Amino acid sequence: MIYYIIKVLLSSVTIVAISEISKRSTFIGSILASIPIVSLLAFMWMYIDTKDTGKIADLSQGIFWLVIPSLIFFIMFPILLKKNVDFWLSLSISLTIMIIGYFAMLFVLKNAGINI
Repeated sequence: MIYYIIKVLLSSVTIVAISEISKRSTFIGSILASIPIVSLLAFMWMYIDTKDTGKIADLSQGIFWLVIPSLIFFIMFPILLKKNVDFWLSLSISLTIMIIGYFAMLFVLKNAGINI
């Protein structure tokens, strides 16, 4: 139980730290947020828990393919905000388009014989 509390605290502190740093410097916050911290933490926790490098490799490959449609969000969201679309509406539209992108990518990968 202590181990899970440590995992949650360390993961949460990392996200909160990036958020707080971003308030002071969007440049530094952008650099930190662009590092795949969540993925790195997942790899470390998974390795500590299972030592199964095959599953970690599969996870890494799946992340690679699914990062591509997630980039749609980072294109659409600032465009909508700069066009003065309401924050929540911009977020909702961007998330919806990203989710459609995920389904499209999964369809393409399946047809290409790539299993994730």
